[in-house]
Amino acid sequence: MEAKIYNQKGTSAGTITLPPKVFAAKWRADLVHQVVEGMRSNKRAGTADTKGRGEVRGGGKKPWKQKGTGRARHGSSRSPIWVGGGITHGPLSEKNYKRKISKKMRAQALFSVLSKKMKDNEILFVDSLLLSEAKTKKAVEIMKNLSKASGFKPLAGSKKPRILTTLYDRNEKTEKSFRNLPQLEIIFLKNLNPFDVLKYQYLLIENPEESVKFLESRG
Repeated sequence: MEAKIYNQKGTSAGTITLPPKVFAAKWRADLVHQVVEGMRSNKRAGTADTKGRGEVRGGGKKPWKQKGTGRARHGSSRSPIWVGGGITHGPLSEKNYKRKISKKMRAQALFSVLSKKMKDNEILFVDSLLLSEAKTKKAVEIMKNLSKASGFKPLAGSKKPRILTTLYDRNEKTEKSFRNLPQLEIIFLKNLNPFDVLKYQYLLIENPEESVKFLESRG
């Protein structure tokens, strides 16, 4: 299984042989759903908290006598049916939303998502995004070149984040140049996960030789 590699000018820079276990894996919707929902759950702060009728302030005195007023009987103004009363079955901060996701599950879900993206022709390999100076103008030029070469129009003109770009190594000039483009979201390859890949339509992988080796080692 081979894929084309592009350079910053949008011309061919060779090909790369892709490992089948990473880019030709079976689509496993159940596993992907389990991992993604687990990751979303782990992001929850779990700080939402409400007070029951026994925790809110006030309400110690009976609002009015039990009989003879013609009104419904009430024992406390802190009842859930009163304004300012306690909350019935509200969220509590003591609830734990954390879910355990094993490394193997996370890796297999990532491979499944990458394979689906590859099958749908939504992955682009670029030999390098290194820049000699931090200039957004240069980043725009590169994206236009890649857009013409690959046929992925959102690479050049989208105003919404539709492209997830992975960098193999940290490069301050590259990061500063590309972070101003609205269509891009930049992360490092070591942080690549199925949740982020599914959020974006296209995936741009820089330094494919080393990146593919790293991804293969995760499984």
